[in-house]
Amino acid sequence: MANWSLYDDAGHRKYLSIKERTGFIHAARKEPAEVAAFCLTVAYTGCRLSEALNLTRDRVDLVERVVVLETLKKRRHGVYRAVPIPSAMSRRLGNLLRKLPPDQALLWPWCRMTGYRRIKAVMERGGIEGPYASPKGLRHAFAISALEKGVPLNLVQKWLGHSDIATTAIYGNAVGLEEREIASRMWGRD
Repeated sequence: MANWSLYDDAGHRKYLSIKERTGFIHAARKEPAEVAAFCLTVAYTGCRLSEALNLTRDRVDLVERVVVLETLKKRRHGVYRAVPIPSAMSRRLGNLLRKLPPDQALLWPWCRMTGYRRIKAVMERGGIEGPYASPKGLRHAFAISALEKGVPLNLVQKWLGHSDIATTAIYGNAVGLEEREIASRMWGRD
């Protein structure tokens, strides 16, 4: 993971900007309830697509407002992490849970490709295009946004399910608001 970068081999970023992430969230809110809840879960937790699709009703804690995600990139099963969600997201998931058949454990019993297509469609409706217009680009944007808002690196590491904090630290290399503000001091009036 030491050679991993926020930019692809052609120098294009792999993450959504804050504006694009916000556009995705606004577009997702206009979708049917099931699709909106799925897209917003990915946006608000930074989870991997497969982790969202693996989310079960018993791992949504509406009282504590957390979702408990199984970290699927680990070599062993049963590694979980709790990720906090906003109040509105908790209400949205609560509404979804009430509508699910009682015998349905998975919140979204879709295949990986269906989940991918749903996120891509919302990105298109939000006007988001480019190599970063993907579930992974959304995950990267979550991490960058959290760090820009001052969330401690160790919490972002926990929420993303990274075993090595050096992996999470890569997200600090994104050109964000704070870096632009520092650069603007150097430039003077711009």
